[in-house]
Amino acid sequence: MSHLIELHLKCRVDPARRADFMAFLREAVPFYESPGGISVRVLQEVHDEHRFIEVVEYRDEAVYQQDQVRVASDPIVKSYLERWRQLLTESPVVEEYRHISI
Repeated sequence: MSHLIELHLKCRVDPARRADFMAFLREAVPFYESPGGISVRVLQEVHDEHRFIEVVEYRDEAVYQQDQVRVASDPIVKSYLERWRQLLTESPVVEEYRHISI
């Protein structure tokens, strides 16, 4: 049985770079989703407009594993990640979750 995998990328953006962050997301999200089976959405904290959670949803374990290989080996992905980190005020927190049946 396949289970959806979610990554939560918790980050805080430099207030002076907020517009750059939004422009980056408009460019990067279609690339991140391009292999298929991946969906990205962004949540903004209610009480701090510079704190976000990027939620990356993988259709199943196989798509997640394939994307981990892409992240580790694709120079374009590495370039996107480096640009993303430069927009942040602190190291991101990355959490991985698996949907379960209850």
